Amino acid sequence: MLGFAKWLYLAALAVWLGSIVFFSFFVAPTVFRTLPTDEAGRVVGTIFPNYYRLGYICGLLLLLTSLVLWRGASTAAAGWVATSALAAVMLLLTLYAGLVIQPRAHALRAQLSDPAAPAAKEEFDALHRRAVQANAAGLIGGLIVTGLTAASLRP
Repeated sequence: MLGFAKWLYLAALAVWLGSIVFFSFFVAPTVFRTLPTDEAGRVVGTIFPNYYRLGYICGLLLLLTSLVLWRGASTAAAGWVATSALAAVMLLLTLYAGLVIQPRAHALRAQLSDPAAPAAKEEFDALHRRAVQANAAGLIGGLIVTGLTAASLRP
């Protein structure tokens, strides 16, 4: 059971962290470099629901398996406590970005080109900043979790 939990934990961490890095540093910049801004925004906007859904699944698996591994740890329990706490924070940030920020930003996207709605652009920009901050915090959290994991899984 603990062997499967470790595998699932590592798979969830790798997929989640990999998706954050790949989307943030390769997909989004390439799309915005290649397409006009409005079109790039629409393309990235269509990716977001799946991006966040993957984060919810990986985050939940990471949290649940870290709790199992914490409970089964004979040593390094403190590392699993910290890992579980960080996984919970990362999951909450992803849920906030995907369920609160993204739908509102998507709704505002149609108003961005309307010169009569300058407040829409200001709100969209603020939401975008929050989403980028949540994503960056998730990335940093994932890197910290990777370090804690390396220390906790040592024989």
